[in-house]
Amino acid sequence: MEYVHLGTVSVSRLILGGNPFSGFSHQTPERDREMLRWYTTQRIKETLRQAESLGITAVLARADRHIRRLLLEYWDEGGTIQWLAQTAPEFSSLRANVAQAIAAGAAGVYLHGGQMDYLFAQGQTALVEDFVKQVQDAGVAVGIAGHNPAVHLWADENLDIDFHMCSYYNPTPRDQNAEHIPGAREVFSDKGRDAMIAVIQGLHRPVIHYKVLAAGRKRPEEAFAFVARHLRPGDAVCVGVFTKDNPRMLEEDVKLFEDACRQVGA
Repeated sequence: MEYVHLGTVSVSRLILGGNPFSGFSHQTPERDREMLRWYTTQRIKETLRQAESLGITAVLARADRHIRRLLLEYWDEGGTIQWLAQTAPEFSSLRANVAQAIAAGAAGVYLHGGQMDYLFAQGQTALVEDFVKQVQDAGVAVGIAGHNPAVHLWADENLDIDFHMCSYYNPTPRDQNAEHIPGAREVFSDKGRDAMIAVIQGLHRPVIHYKVLAAGRKRPEEAFAFVARHLRPGDAVCVGVFTKDNPRMLEEDVKLFEDACRQVGA
Protein backbone atom coordinates (compact mmCIF):
# COMPACT_ATOMS: atom_id res chain seq x y z
CA MET A 1 0.00 0.00 0.00
CA GLU A 2 1.29 3.46 -0.90
CA TYR A 3 1.00 6.43 1.46
CA VAL A 4 0.26 10.13 1.08
CA HIS A 5 0.57 13.14 3.37
CA LEU A 6 -2.32 15.26 4.60
CA GLY A 7 -0.39 18.03 6.29
CA THR A 8 1.84 16.24 8.79
CA VAL A 9 -0.31 13.09 8.82
CA SER A 10 0.76 10.13 6.69
CA VAL A 11 -2.11 7.86 5.59
CA SER A 12 -2.60 4.94 3.24
CA ARG A 13 -3.69 5.92 -0.24
CA LEU A 14 -6.85 3.84 0.21
CA ILE A 15 -8.81 4.94 3.28
CA LEU A 16 -11.71 3.11 4.90
CA GLY A 17 -15.01 4.99 4.86
CA GLY A 18 -17.36 4.94 7.84
CA ASN A 19 -20.78 5.65 6.33
CA PRO A 20 -21.95 2.00 6.47
CA PHE A 21 -20.93 1.81 10.15
CA SER A 22 -23.40 4.61 10.90
CA GLY A 23 -26.20 3.40 8.63
CA PHE A 24 -25.79 5.83 5.74
CA SER A 25 -26.33 3.68 2.65
CA HIS A 26 -27.46 6.48 0.30
CA GLN A 27 -29.78 3.85 -1.14
CA THR A 28 -32.99 3.28 0.88
CA PRO A 29 -34.15 3.63 4.49
CA GLU A 30 -34.43 -0.16 4.60
CA ARG A 31 -30.80 -0.51 3.57
CA ASP A 32 -29.83 2.07 6.21
CA ARG A 33 -31.47 -0.06 8.91
CA GLU A 34 -29.84 -3.21 7.56
CA MET A 35 -26.42 -1.61 7.92
CA LEU A 36 -27.18 -0.39 11.43
CA ARG A 37 -28.28 -3.86 12.51
CA TRP A 38 -25.29 -5.57 10.91
CA TYR A 39 -22.57 -3.27 12.11
CA THR A 40 -22.42 -4.06 15.79
CA THR A 41 -19.43 -2.76 17.74
CA GLN A 42 -17.77 -6.15 17.35
CA ARG A 43 -18.23 -6.25 13.58
CA ILE A 44 -16.96 -2.71 13.14
CA LYS A 45 -13.84 -3.59 15.12
CA GLU A 46 -13.37 -6.74 13.01
CA THR A 47 -13.54 -4.58 9.86
CA LEU A 48 -10.99 -2.14 11.30
CA ARG A 49 -8.64 -5.02 12.11
CA GLN A 50 -9.04 -6.38 8.59
CA ALA A 51 -8.28 -2.94 7.17
CA GLU A 52 -5.07 -2.72 9.20
CA SER A 53 -4.02 -6.20 8.03
CA LEU A 54 -4.39 -4.99 4.42
CA GLY A 55 -2.18 -1.94 4.97
CA ILE A 56 -4.95 0.62 5.45
CA THR A 57 -3.93 3.10 8.13
CA ALA A 58 -6.88 5.50 8.35
CA VAL A 59 -10.65 5.52 8.69
CA LEU A 60 -13.03 8.38 7.96
CA ALA A 61 -15.84 8.32 10.50
CA ARG A 62 -18.29 10.62 12.25
CA ALA A 63 -17.41 12.54 15.39
CA ASP A 64 -20.52 11.34 17.18
CA ARG A 65 -20.69 9.65 20.59
CA HIS A 66 -20.97 6.15 19.16
CA ILE A 67 -17.88 6.36 16.97
CA ARG A 68 -15.81 8.18 19.59
CA ARG A 69 -16.47 5.50 22.21
CA LEU A 70 -15.97 2.67 19.72
CA LEU A 71 -12.59 3.95 18.58
CA LEU A 72 -11.36 4.52 22.12
CA GLU A 73 -12.27 0.90 22.88
CA TYR A 74 -10.57 -0.29 19.70
CA TRP A 75 -7.36 1.58 20.46
CA ASP A 76 -7.38 0.33 24.05
CA GLU A 77 -7.42 -3.19 22.59
CA GLY A 78 -4.29 -2.46 20.53
CA GLY A 79 -5.70 -1.05 17.31
CA THR A 80 -3.60 1.56 15.55
CA ILE A 81 -5.77 2.88 12.72
CA GLN A 82 -5.82 6.68 12.51
CA TRP A 83 -9.10 8.55 12.66
CA LEU A 84 -9.96 11.39 10.30
CA ALA A 85 -13.02 12.76 12.07
CA GLN A 86 -16.04 14.04 10.17
CA THR A 87 -18.00 16.70 12.03
CA ALA A 88 -21.55 15.61 12.89
CA PRO A 89 -24.11 18.21 11.79
CA GLU A 90 -26.71 17.14 14.37
CA PHE A 91 -24.60 18.73 17.14
CA SER A 92 -25.76 22.29 17.86
CA SER A 93 -22.20 23.55 18.42
CA LEU A 94 -19.65 22.93 15.70
CA ARG A 95 -16.88 24.21 17.97
CA ALA A 96 -17.81 21.76 20.74
CA ASN A 97 -18.03 18.86 18.29
CA VAL A 98 -14.55 19.62 16.93
CA ALA A 99 -13.15 19.79 20.47
CA GLN A 100 -14.75 16.43 21.27
CA ALA A 101 -13.16 14.81 18.21
CA ILE A 102 -9.72 16.16 19.01
CA ALA A 103 -9.99 15.13 22.68
CA ALA A 104 -10.94 11.62 21.56
CA GLY A 105 -7.77 11.25 19.49
CA ALA A 106 -8.56 12.36 15.95
CA ALA A 107 -5.48 12.68 13.73
CA GLY A 108 -7.41 15.07 11.53
CA VAL A 109 -10.82 16.76 11.38
CA TYR A 110 -12.79 17.75 8.32
CA LEU A 111 -16.00 19.68 7.93
CA HIS A 112 -18.91 17.44 6.93
CA GLY A 113 -19.76 17.84 3.24
CA GLY A 114 -23.39 18.74 3.88
CA GLN A 115 -22.38 21.32 6.49
CA MET A 116 -19.82 22.84 4.13
CA ASP A 117 -22.23 22.98 1.21
CA TYR A 118 -24.89 24.57 3.46
CA LEU A 119 -22.62 27.19 5.03
CA PHE A 120 -21.27 28.13 1.61
CA ALA A 121 -24.76 28.46 0.12
CA GLN A 122 -25.94 30.53 3.08
CA GLY A 123 -22.95 32.88 2.96
CA GLN A 124 -21.75 31.77 6.38
CA THR A 125 -18.15 31.20 5.38
CA ALA A 126 -16.85 32.98 8.51
CA LEU A 127 -17.90 29.88 10.45
CA VAL A 128 -15.79 27.76 8.11
CA GLU A 129 -12.79 30.00 8.69
CA ASP A 130 -13.30 29.69 12.46
CA PHE A 131 -13.45 25.91 12.11
CA VAL A 132 -10.16 25.80 10.21
CA LYS A 133 -8.41 27.97 12.79
CA GLN A 134 -9.70 25.85 15.69
CA VAL A 135 -8.38 22.63 14.15
CA GLN A 136 -5.07 24.23 13.15
CA ASP A 137 -4.57 25.58 16.67
CA ALA A 138 -5.00 22.02 17.98
CA GLY A 139 -2.16 20.82 15.76
CA VAL A 140 -4.05 18.19 13.76
CA ALA A 141 -4.75 17.97 10.03
CA VAL A 142 -7.69 20.03 8.81
CA GLY A 143 -9.86 19.58 5.74
CA ILE A 144 -13.23 20.36 4.24
CA ALA A 145 -15.59 18.03 2.41
CA GLY A 146 -18.10 19.08 -0.19
CA HIS A 147 -20.40 17.77 -2.90
CA ASN A 148 -20.60 21.09 -4.73
CA PRO A 149 -17.52 21.78 -6.90
CA ALA A 150 -17.83 25.52 -6.26
CA VAL A 151 -17.15 24.89 -2.57
CA HIS A 152 -13.69 23.53 -3.36
CA LEU A 153 -12.84 26.38 -5.71
CA TRP A 154 -13.68 28.83 -2.94
CA ALA A 155 -11.75 26.84 -0.33
CA ASP A 156 -8.70 26.60 -2.58
CA GLU A 157 -8.55 30.37 -2.81
CA ASN A 158 -9.57 31.30 0.74
CA LEU A 159 -8.62 28.58 3.25
CA ASP A 160 -5.30 27.28 4.55
CA ILE A 161 -6.29 23.62 4.76
CA ASP A 162 -4.37 20.36 4.53
CA PHE A 163 -6.79 18.46 2.32
CA HIS A 164 -10.04 18.52 0.39
CA MET A 165 -12.62 15.75 0.40
CA CYS A 166 -14.28 15.86 -3.01
CA SER A 167 -17.46 13.89 -3.58
CA TYR A 168 -17.81 12.53 -7.10
CA TYR A 169 -21.55 13.12 -6.87
CA ASN A 170 -23.94 15.70 -5.43
CA PRO A 171 -26.99 13.47 -4.97
CA THR A 172 -29.08 15.82 -2.82
CA PRO A 173 -27.98 19.49 -2.78
CA ARG A 174 -27.63 20.75 0.79
CA ASP A 175 -28.24 24.45 0.19
CA GLN A 176 -31.20 24.48 2.62
CA ASN A 177 -30.33 21.63 4.99
CA ALA A 178 -26.90 20.43 6.10
CA GLU A 179 -28.02 16.98 7.20
CA HIS A 180 -28.81 13.98 5.02
CA ILE A 181 -32.56 13.27 4.95
CA PRO A 182 -33.22 9.51 4.95
CA GLY A 183 -35.41 8.48 2.04
CA ALA A 184 -34.82 11.67 0.06
CA ARG A 185 -34.50 11.15 -3.69
CA GLU A 186 -30.82 11.01 -4.64
CA VAL A 187 -29.42 11.49 -8.14
CA PHE A 188 -25.98 10.16 -9.05
CA SER A 189 -25.10 11.82 -12.35
CA ASP A 190 -21.84 11.21 -14.21
CA LYS A 191 -22.03 14.84 -15.36
CA GLY A 192 -21.63 15.85 -11.73
CA ARG A 193 -18.71 13.47 -11.35
CA ASP A 194 -17.01 14.96 -14.40
CA ALA A 195 -17.51 18.50 -13.09
CA MET A 196 -15.85 17.58 -9.80
CA ILE A 197 -12.95 15.85 -11.57
CA ALA A 198 -12.32 19.00 -13.59
CA VAL A 199 -12.13 21.05 -10.38
CA ILE A 200 -9.88 18.53 -8.63
CA GLN A 201 -7.23 18.87 -11.32
CA GLY A 202 -6.70 22.53 -10.43
CA LEU A 203 -6.67 22.27 -6.63
CA HIS A 204 -3.40 23.02 -4.86
CA ARG A 205 -3.77 20.62 -1.94
CA PRO A 206 -4.25 16.86 -1.65
CA VAL A 207 -7.71 15.49 -2.34
CA ILE A 208 -9.48 12.49 -0.86
CA HIS A 209 -11.80 11.24 -3.60
CA TYR A 210 -15.05 9.89 -2.12
CA LYS A 211 -18.42 8.47 -3.20
CA VAL A 212 -16.40 6.98 -6.04
CA LEU A 213 -18.68 3.91 -6.18
CA ALA A 214 -21.82 6.08 -6.29
CA ALA A 215 -23.01 4.38 -3.09
CA GLY A 216 -22.88 0.94 -4.67
CA ARG A 217 -24.32 1.93 -8.05
CA LYS A 218 -21.06 1.48 -9.96
CA ARG A 219 -19.25 -1.78 -10.64
CA PRO A 220 -16.08 -1.69 -8.51
CA GLU A 221 -13.85 -2.59 -11.47
CA GLU A 222 -15.20 0.34 -13.48
CA ALA A 223 -15.13 2.77 -10.56
CA PHE A 224 -11.55 2.04 -9.49
CA ALA A 225 -10.32 2.21 -13.08
CA PHE A 226 -11.91 5.66 -13.39
CA VAL A 227 -10.40 6.81 -10.10
CA ALA A 228 -6.93 5.61 -11.09
CA ARG A 229 -7.07 7.61 -14.33
CA HIS A 230 -7.86 10.82 -12.42
CA LEU A 231 -5.84 10.39 -9.25
CA ARG A 232 -3.11 12.98 -8.84
CA PRO A 233 0.16 12.35 -6.99
CA GLY A 234 -0.59 12.91 -3.31
CA ASP A 235 -4.31 12.16 -3.62
CA ALA A 236 -6.13 9.38 -1.75
CA VAL A 237 -9.41 7.48 -2.10
CA CYS A 238 -12.08 6.62 0.47
CA VAL A 239 -14.43 3.62 0.22
CA GLY A 240 -16.87 2.09 2.66
CA VAL A 241 -17.72 -1.60 2.73
CA PHE A 242 -20.72 -3.69 3.79
CA THR A 243 -19.33 -7.02 4.90
CA LYS A 244 -22.78 -8.60 5.20
CA ASP A 245 -22.95 -8.59 1.40
CA ASN A 246 -19.42 -9.93 1.01
CA PRO A 247 -17.01 -10.69 3.88
CA ARG A 248 -14.08 -10.22 1.47
CA MET A 249 -15.30 -6.91 0.03
CA LEU A 250 -12.50 -4.85 1.53
CA GLU A 251 -9.79 -7.27 0.44
CA GLU A 252 -11.20 -7.26 -3.10
CA ASP A 253 -11.43 -3.46 -3.16
CA VAL A 254 -7.77 -3.13 -2.13
CA LYS A 255 -6.70 -5.44 -4.95
CA LEU A 256 -8.87 -3.68 -7.53
CA PHE A 257 -7.58 -0.28 -6.45
CA GLU A 258 -3.92 -1.26 -6.47
CA ASP A 259 -4.25 -3.12 -9.79
CA ALA A 260 -5.99 -0.11 -11.38
CA CYS A 261 -3.28 2.28 -10.15
CA ARG A 262 -0.54 -0.04 -11.36
CA GLN A 263 -2.05 -0.27 -14.85
CA VAL A 264 -2.02 3.50 -15.36
CA GLY A 265 1.08 4.26 -13.31
CA ALA A 266 -0.85 6.34 -10.79
